[in-house]
Amino acid sequence: MFLNTLTPKFYVALTGTSSLISGLILIFEWWYFRKYGTSFIEQVSVSHLRPLLGGVDSSSPTNPNTSNGEADSNRQSVSECKVWRNPLNLFRGAEYNRYTWVTGREPLTYYDMNLSAQDHQTFFTCDSDHLRPADAIMQKAWRERNPQARISAAHEALELEDCATAYILLAEEEATTIMEAERLFKQALKAGEGCYRRSQQLQHHGTQYEAQHRRDTNVLVYIKRRLAMCSRKLGRTREAVKMMRDLMKEFPLLSMFNIHENLLESLLELQNYADVQAVLAKYDDISLPKSATICYTAALLKARAVSDKFSPEAASRRGLSTAEMNAVEAIHRAVEFNPHVPKYLLEMKSLILPPEHILKRGDSEAIAYAFFHLQHWKRVEGALNLLHCTWEGTFRMIPYPLEKGHLFYPYPICTETADRELLPSKRHHTPAQTHAAAADMFHEVSVYPKKELPFFILFTAGLCSFTAMLALLTHQFPELMGVFAKAFLSTLFAPLNFIMEKVESILPSSLWHQLTRI
Repeated sequence: MFLNTLTPKFYVALTGTSSLISGLILIFEWWYFRKYGTSFIEQVSVSHLRPLLGGVDSSSPTNPNTSNGEADSNRQSVSECKVWRNPLNLFRGAEYNRYTWVTGREPLTYYDMNLSAQDHQTFFTCDSDHLRPADAIMQKAWRERNPQARISAAHEALELEDCATAYILLAEEEATTIMEAERLFKQALKAGEGCYRRSQQLQHHGTQYEAQHRRDTNVLVYIKRRLAMCSRKLGRTREAVKMMRDLMKEFPLLSMFNIHENLLESLLELQNYADVQAVLAKYDDISLPKSATICYTAALLKARAVSDKFSPEAASRRGLSTAEMNAVEAIHRAVEFNPHVPKYLLEMKSLILPPEHILKRGDSEAIAYAFFHLQHWKRVEGALNLLHCTWEGTFRMIPYPLEKGHLFYPYPICTETADRELLPSKRHHTPAQTHAAAADMFHEVSVYPKKELPFFILFTAGLCSFTAMLALLTHQFPELMGVFAKAFLSTLFAPLNFIMEKVESILPSSLWHQLTRI
């Protein structure tokens, strides 16, 4: 009787109100997800309702590796979100610009080049540059945005005297081949060593001379490192290894250049795995910041011992041996540190030129590592097959949600934003390229963890759409929708009516009468 007395206006009002409420929930959920990266309803359920219902508090540490104190966690999070200079960055004139000439695409973003300009001003200038005319010119040159203006300023400085930083700029940006860059760096080395010796004698005469000596030291280390990289690129790998070792012995405290990563790559090229292990033993330390080069090179050496005979079918039958278990654990460790690398090593995703700066544990670091080390993984028989069979198992070991880590600190949430600034995308195409080339995406940034829409957003979106459609149909076809509503309710309550009829037939009529009165 109650259903028969309801008018179509009631159904319109009911469905319209439901659609409005679910729409408001959908808008709020979408806004909260875009701002904080998680569902509000899911967060409330996990953080507040689950502990009340007897679940495990998601904020409590689950293993000793993650219980090192809030201050340590925050400090590590800040260091992991820091942008670092790429130790293996290419030469801008001889490599990056050649790519632009061939493809019409800019391999470097404005943000990346601006960071390089800041590095150059930090390493190659000091407060006393105005005392030497050539250094004063170069101080302005490093601040120039126009490449041609920088090159012209470097030539102007060289007309006054042999200026090491002027040679550096020309070797980096004007030289079109590695051989030409090496020639300019050798000239820079001659000028830089003279400045270094003079400032070394005067460094204790005051803060001004100390700043000059610090600047001359940075210049000399930079030149020697780039000369070693030139030798590596020109095929003189043993010479490059000797230069890097000598440089690390001469300046052991200048770890900011990460010269050991250049050394590891050169030793892998020589297949000198014993020396690679010795370098890893020194730098794969808990007190030093990790990198993809350290973690994945350690995994490669462990995989090398077992990969040539590894078979997933045989391993599933007999189980993993101790050496195979060590290799798998090393791969899991590397993948947890940077989960973007395997897809580039397995060629599931195309490579681009690495940027001049990288974000540790980010897509930019993965590209920089795979660009130089893919050949070393291919050289070890079966290493890529072992990686392919085991790398995805890492994600079953990482606690969920990602506020916790397994072997490292939790994966930082800042990597996606920084990588989008460091890596070129569609908007960084040059105007000269064709319309067809501009239509495709230059690089799609790898995101971990992949942010999928939470269930509650999908549910409220479906509920909102469904109730809105019901309201519209009820308004347009009230009689027909009334028939459908009655038929739907009759079908819905049919099992209940059937059960009630069976109960009435089984129970005595007097007992059933007393129950209904109750």
